Amino acid sequence: MMSSNGSLKLEIHTDDKTPRKWSVPLGEDVFRRFLSGGGGSEKAVFSEGSIFSPFLFGKYFDPSDAFPLWEFQADVLLASLRSLGQCRVDWSQTDQAYVLKSDLPVVGKANVKVYVDVNGKVMEISGQWKTAANGDWRSSRWWEYGYVRRLELPGEADLKKSEAFISNKDDYSVLEIKIPKNKF
Repeated sequence: MMSSNGSLKLEIHTDDKTPRKWSVPLGEDVFRRFLSGGGGSEKAVFSEGSIFSPFLFGKYFDPSDAFPLWEFQADVLLASLRSLGQCRVDWSQTDQAYVLKSDLPVVGKANVKVYVDVNGKVMEISGQWKTAANGDWRSSRWWEYGYVRRLELPGEADLKKSEAFISNKDDYSVLEIKIPKNKF
């Protein structure tokens, strides 16, 4: 379904029962070796300023580990990337909602998926650019086949009413996720 501004509404999945998903951690040394030997797709997805970069938050942080994004102000956490013109992500909150916006490179299958673990209050954004030979790509060395960013969500986030939209530009897409706040 298209929104009024031409964005495609993405389905937010809540029923992902994949065993051992994200069970192989991406260590800093493994990531550096992988990126140095990688091609254009890998560098486009994991580059500085990308939502999927392990260095997005100023130091190494495995993107498959949930990060408490909304506990930090984007202006503070992303100041150095913004000063270099390398920032492709932003987040904010209003009295009504939490908002995440991110440029996504168009690579491979370009099949962005958004999952929500309602019980664990975690949202994950993932996509696959290469087919895995054996089984589910998310259960092994996932970074060789795709990308992920897992985010812890605040307690008042209303995950069941979350919305995700994607709009395509020439060489990238823009992902926007809106997570309403519960009214107490």
